Amino acid sequence: MQLLDRKQALAVLPLWRLGFRAFFLAGAVFALLAIALWALALQGAVSLVAVPGGMLAWHRHEMPFGFALAIIAGFLLTAVQNWTGRPGLSGRPLIALFGLWLAARLAWFAPVPSAVLIGLQLAFVGLFIAQMARQLISARQRNNYPILLVLALLALCQSLTLAGLAQGDDDLQRRGALAALWLIAGLLSLIGGRVIPFFTQRGLGRSEAFAPHPWQDRALLLGGVLAAALNASGYGLQAQPWLATLFVGLATLHGLRLWRWYLPGIWRVPLLWSLHLAYAWLLLAALGMAAWHLGWLPQASLASHALAVGAMGGLILAMMARISLGHTGRPLQPPRAMAWAFALLNLGALLRVAAGGDWLWLAALCWGMAFALFSLNYAPMLCRARLDGHPG
Repeated sequence: MQLLDRKQALAVLPLWRLGFRAFFLAGAVFALLAIALWALALQGAVSLVAVPGGMLAWHRHEMPFGFALAIIAGFLLTAVQNWTGRPGLSGRPLIALFGLWLAARLAWFAPVPSAVLIGLQLAFVGLFIAQMARQLISARQRNNYPILLVLALLALCQSLTLAGLAQGDDDLQRRGALAALWLIAGLLSLIGGRVIPFFTQRGLGRSEAFAPHPWQDRALLLGGVLAAALNASGYGLQAQPWLATLFVGLATLHGLRLWRWYLPGIWRVPLLWSLHLAYAWLLLAALGMAAWHLGWLPQASLASHALAVGAMGGLILAMMARISLGHTGRPLQPPRAMAWAFALLNLGALLRVAAGGDWLWLAALCWGMAFALFSLNYAPMLCRARLDGHPG
């Protein structure tokens, strides 16, 4: 492995030693603030806030491309170091990339030309992909090239959403944002397929590893890409009964995975049941889309929010909680408050999907409290050096 000089690595402030630190913390705080602002907008309490395209355009763009992409960047910029044996992004280059992400978030509320706003959004995702490509291709990590493909497609979805913003085209914005959600679902299924069985095995002290099923990984990723393409084209935005087959297939594969990974002991370990419950939302979202295409569900947005809040939000929160402990040299025992955070996140997802519009404020409150608990409990860990004295 090509390791950084230890003295040089330890001279970097802890927050900037690896990507997960700044991006996890900032992403969690942003998740809290963004949904709070959106909930206030829905209540008509922030009508004076002016953003390009309106608050709906901002919400559609910022949850997949502001929040989720920040966490994805933090995870992948950290994981690529383990995959390739080469130093991850740290120090000034990491600060610069993070600064670009932050500038892209703030630009929505600044009096800048739309070209500057759009340029900042695309500059961040472009530089992030370039960094990942440089490390994976130089190390010939062909098994991780599908991640580059998904990231490139995410950038195309963001471009579609931003093109809709520039043209004042609501349909283009919707197509890009929904396509991005299903690409993120494919990425979550790919990464979840690697880490959830491993974390479950380790967390329960099981000696036998779960048998891999590469064909399921490929099928779920392909299904996510296909669902994204259908949404990006606009074809999937209209109920098509035959498309229910695609989503029933995705739900079946997710169900098979959950059945194979399940062990009763997970309910004693918050870091495990949170992952399994969040992954189950992928199954529910796919079933919801199948039901909508068959005319059994009145709104496709119910399935989309099961995906966005339950699966994306839940898996992000659970994985941040587990990864942050491991990468800061701490025992895999989260603060007790995190069990409440995981429960609140799932309650918020349930309320968003199952309850009426009058309960949206409570769903937003549950989401905000979950990410507030993470931020409060994990900020000290993420801002301080590893307990074992190692770099990273």
